[in-house]
Amino acid sequence: MKLPWKKDDDSDVADGDVTSAGNSLADEDAAPTPKGYTPKKGRPTPKRNEVERSTGVRRVHFDAPMTPKEARQRKKDFKNSMSKEEFKEAKRKQREEAAESRRKANERMMAGDPDYLLARDQGKEKLLVRNYVDSHRYLMNYFLPIALVVVVVMILGTRMPLIANYISLFMLVVIVILVIEGLFLARKVNRLVNDRFRDNTFGKWAIGFYAFTRATMIRKMRTPAPQVNIGDAV
Repeated sequence: MKLPWKKDDDSDVADGDVTSAGNSLADEDAAPTPKGYTPKKGRPTPKRNEVERSTGVRRVHFDAPMTPKEARQRKKDFKNSMSKEEFKEAKRKQREEAAESRRKANERMMAGDPDYLLARDQGKEKLLVRNYVDSHRYLMNYFLPIALVVVVVMILGTRMPLIANYISLFMLVVIVILVIEGLFLARKVNRLVNDRFRDNTFGKWAIGFYAFTRATMIRKMRTPAPQVNIGDAV
């Protein structure tokens, strides 16, 4: 037998379910958007080639050419893939990027950054040698200016052999002094490197010649640039 209030209970339950569902939907609508939510842009996403054309640089997957002929063909295809103005703009940007890269590498090399140093300057032993040489004065520091003056005087003194003979004798004395000073410097830096670094793998000749060649350069022309002042303790 069906009770008269049975239908009413079912209706109440159904109404309650609908009400709760509506409330849950309302809560979902009122809930804040997630942190990573991105609203629609209202316009289609531009194609990659359209963006590359607008920036003036066409980027594609690159594999190194195997032959010079293939390299020339790729360069030709790259040029034909864009207008004359776009090609000029792309080349200009490439030159600017290359110049900026060279400038940065040179700055880091002059600053003594190990990642940018030449092979001859790599190693903690070479750093110690550079700092020791840069913190002292030597007659060798003036070798290049003296040699330049001697060459000029000898050229101008070809009409006066006596002066040329005196200049040659003077240059010979300078060379002897430089050799003696270089030997003392090489001995000093080798002893210093061996005392500081027991695991030194450089030979005596390599360390000594490196110190000699750096000492004969004008201070402003040395690479990497000096990191210490004259008179600093090393």
